[in-house]
Amino acid sequence: MPKFTAALAAALLLTACSGKSAAPVHSPTALTGALAQGLIAYVADGGVGVLDPATGKPTIVAPLQPGTFRVAGPVWAPAPNVDHPVLYFTVHDDRPAERRTTAGVVPYDWLFRVDPFAGTIEPIAASQDSQSNGPIGLVANAHYLALTVGCCTTYEVDALDLTQTAGPLKVLSKPPSQAAFFTEGAVPGSSGLLAVRAFGTGSWYWMNAEAGVLNPFPLALGPDDGPIAISADGTMVAVALQDHGAVIQSINSALPVAPASSSVSAAATTPTPSARPSPTATAASPKKVNSKLQHPDGLAWSPDAKQLALAVSGEIQVYDAAATDGTAPAKKYLAGANVAGVAWSGPIGDRTYAMVKPSSGPQAMVDALLTATSLPAQADTPANRPLTKVYLWRFDSTKTSPIESITDATPAVLATYPPLNAGVLFHHWGPIESWALLGGCYRYRVLITGSVTPTATTFGLGGNTLCSAKPSPTPSATASASHSP
Repeated sequence: MPKFTAALAAALLLTACSGKSAAPVHSPTALTGALAQGLIAYVADGGVGVLDPATGKPTIVAPLQPGTFRVAGPVWAPAPNVDHPVLYFTVHDDRPAERRTTAGVVPYDWLFRVDPFAGTIEPIAASQDSQSNGPIGLVANAHYLALTVGCCTTYEVDALDLTQTAGPLKVLSKPPSQAAFFTEGAVPGSSGLLAVRAFGTGSWYWMNAEAGVLNPFPLALGPDDGPIAISADGTMVAVALQDHGAVIQSINSALPVAPASSSVSAAATTPTPSARPSPTATAASPKKVNSKLQHPDGLAWSPDAKQLALAVSGEIQVYDAAATDGTAPAKKYLAGANVAGVAWSGPIGDRTYAMVKPSSGPQAMVDALLTATSLPAQADTPANRPLTKVYLWRFDSTKTSPIESITDATPAVLATYPPLNAGVLFHHWGPIESWALLGGCYRYRVLITGSVTPTATTFGLGGNTLCSAKPSPTPSATASASHSP
């Protein structure tokens, strides 16, 4: 029973027993300056920021060095043990990559979570990525965060279950055994439906992240349309057009009443018509939003769906959803800031804009991983690199683990604690599997041997200190196994 309801019931019971009038019970006073209109999040040259739509004031909450990273997002979504929405975004290290005879970085994709009210930033996962320019199409709701990684014909869709406190990203579709898709949007709330567009054909589908199946998409969108944004009630969708601004349409975002017969496979290009969802919204004619614009990089609805924010032409433009085509934006923000992404939160009733705090940003953690994965100097030679062997284990550091004491890769150790897949790159070593490195209380034991005396170290994405050594460790959702996900 909520505390306020319990207090009211107790007061009424006391009145009935004593015959005296109970003192009046007052409702909590609304927080002055609360963010009833939510916050607009964005990514620009200076980093990931939030903007108060009531005042237009922006604050960078995750600073980024210009030209260092390629960024996807941001998106608003829940976080464990937090009563307000937080921001998720990805970065791809875009600095010159190392080569056999030259120094440089090992490009990693990173997924970060930043709390704009606590001023904290946490790494969720990292993935060595020398083949692409980083994740694209970051989307989220209260249940799933999804993104596309890869390039050419190898685009895969990965998802993070936000209802779990910790764990790896789940692969929803990965070529060549499964079809290649681009993530374009997510149904709000706790739905498992993700809007995806097929590589090559440009066909649109609902991808059910829970059931692992495809369902027909209720609208006929073009092969170059997207991304999309669905209103909080799930009845309207805004679609970024290829070169004429955006269009608003009615949409049915209900979970299909019948399961699809097709799995998310390479052959699944024509889901069964019987799997169409039942109507939940009254159809309305599509309505253009300033068709004089070029392609928007991102779209986001206001909490009441009366306004639509577009990241377009390097700035944020806010349009009244009911305005006719060609009407000037109601507001413009961040002109000249090179804005490339936008997201609009729901109302945040227990926070004010004055509570927004910047974090330190991701740079230190990205660079710390490069330091932790450097080869020992003796192993980093043309003669010794082919002889060097790398063994990598993951363990949950909220409790003591025998993995943290491994000092050699003996047959008994390898049989008891199978390592993750890892290998030598050039001047660094790296994990081979996607999103092999996880944040939180996960730590990694690495052993380098073969060309050097066995050398073992322990590191983590957010810090090397074990959670078991902290005053108040935060338990992870699962006891991390040493096997790869």
